[in-house]
Amino acid sequence: MATVVVPFRSTDPKRRLSAVVEADRIRLAHAMLEDVLAAAQPLGDILVVSAKAPELPEGARHVPDPRHGQGAAVRAALDAAVAAGLPAPFVVVNADVPCVTARDLLALVGAVPEHGLALAAAADGTTNALAFSEDVLFEPVYGPGSAERFEALAPSIRIDAPNLMDDVDTPDDLARLAERLGPHTRRVLASLHLESAA
Repeated sequence: MATVVVPFRSTDPKRRLSAVVEADRIRLAHAMLEDVLAAAQPLGDILVVSAKAPELPEGARHVPDPRHGQGAAVRAALDAAVAAGLPAPFVVVNADVPCVTARDLLALVGAVPEHGLALAAAADGTTNALAFSEDVLFEPVYGPGSAERFEALAPSIRIDAPNLMDDVDTPDDLARLAERLGPHTRRVLASLHLESAA
């Protein structure tokens, strides 16, 4: 068992999908979150950090976002997890990796070294998913080049998991990943008329 933390921007989500009208952008963001949560459910307890509580599946709980960036959001959830006695390892996965499966997250957990961490980096060097053997290893080092900074925090392993490495920032990403998207994202995408994701 593990504890999964999913930071989610519930207000004005996925701003880089600016080519998509706001209502559709919100639908897509929530659909991607649903796919991530579905993948996380077999691992154990789930904490979603957001300003507004989204609709959550059974077994998931909401943690209010302190609104000081992604690092502070993750720290708030980790503190809540520890206070509730939820078990390590602690998995942090972004809400915009809608191709992820339970197998991907289990592989991430399985790669965690003793007193260390495992991670999946995005193509641009940022970090899409992390797994820590203990919460005290986490530091808020998100931003450009964050994968290298996370790796420097403790003994670390970087896993090659395309479903975790591929995030969605643009309509072109949706088109590129169309065959691997989770069912919730696929369903919403099919209902939209995105010129670059048609």
